[in-house]
Amino acid sequence: MRRALIAALPLTLAAGLTACGDDDSEHPSATPAPFGQAAPAQGFPALQVRTVVGGLDHPWDVKPLGGGRLLVTERDRARLSLVTHGTRHTVDFPSSTVWVSGETGLLGLAVDPGFAANHRIYTCQGGTRAGGGHDVHVTAWRLQVADRTVDRIKTLVGGFPTNSGRHGGCRLLITDRGAMLVGTGDAAIGTDARDLTSYGGKTLRLDRFSGKPWPGNRWANAASPVKRYVHTWGHRNVQGLAQRADGTLWSVEHGSDRDDEVNLLQNGADYGWNPVPGYDESVPMTDTSLPGHQVRARWRSGFPTLATSGADWLPTTRASGWGSYRGTLAVAALKASRVLFMRFDDTGHLRWVKAPKALTGAGRLRTVTTLPNGDLLLTTDNGDGRDKILRVRPQD
Repeated sequence: MRRALIAALPLTLAAGLTACGDDDSEHPSATPAPFGQAAPAQGFPALQVRTVVGGLDHPWDVKPLGGGRLLVTERDRARLSLVTHGTRHTVDFPSSTVWVSGETGLLGLAVDPGFAANHRIYTCQGGTRAGGGHDVHVTAWRLQVADRTVDRIKTLVGGFPTNSGRHGGCRLLITDRGAMLVGTGDAAIGTDARDLTSYGGKTLRLDRFSGKPWPGNRWANAASPVKRYVHTWGHRNVQGLAQRADGTLWSVEHGSDRDDEVNLLQNGADYGWNPVPGYDESVPMTDTSLPGHQVRARWRSGFPTLATSGADWLPTTRASGWGSYRGTLAVAALKASRVLFMRFDDTGHLRWVKAPKALTGAGRLRTVTTLPNGDLLLTTDNGDGRDKILRVRPQD
């Protein structure tokens, strides 16, 4: 039965796991087997890995601020930290206002491209509604680095659905055109991913200053104020967002008991998640029997899942030193405890995947961030205050 399933999925990455792809599942690591074409036999440099800072607990996102400084969010502690010269400093951030439950807390982070002048940062976090209940929302802040304080500017968009805290999303990306892209989860509510009046199970696109829907969105002029924000729909739980050098936008998504996905995003497109009635996770991640057109994933894990999470593209230049890794999409995996480097061709079709052993000893990996000089930052996600930020670079 299992062989038949794998044979039916040509983009399968076989692995020794047995449970669903949700990020908090505790299961043994998997060893992925190659698929697509074989990766080149040569040209991959050895990788140097060093710890930037330790003593973290479920760090969810990390971004550079310039001058060697890093900004970090921790999900469960709802703590925002500034890391300078390997030392963590707590930012005076209103952690008590963050709703923490299950997979929801202080999540995605973005630093404004104009940070040196405007000091703006953005967080995606759980919160409490004024009338009761909870939501997930995106807030803009002004960060004073010297004082390690933040001032709230405004909530840009909010009201993302919540339930127990499962499938809270929530990744942020500022695109090269200045838009903010937000990846959300479906809150484990079966109808949300396909409901264009719900923020759940979508990627949303908005103006990062005003919070208004991005004018290029397919439904920017819709009667529904929620629908105006929708960039893509039919997602289960978006965990990674990345923009390629050619301007294309990509997402990484948790599967159920199979089919973690990497998707090439198309404005207004449907990605086919429809777990109804109730919350039936036996349905396909991309159900092409639904009305309309559903966009198939550019990579999927098959059965079982690896719990792929944050991702970023490596530099494309030879001078970066990454050799055959250059221009690949680096994807962190939680259950599989490794980084998958995925080569896609110019048309966005998968060529090969490589998972170097040098990046398999740190446990669960949540986030990949490419630094301006081409090095990678990885966050581990093992809990109990033993998590780290790792810096990876090709060996000279």
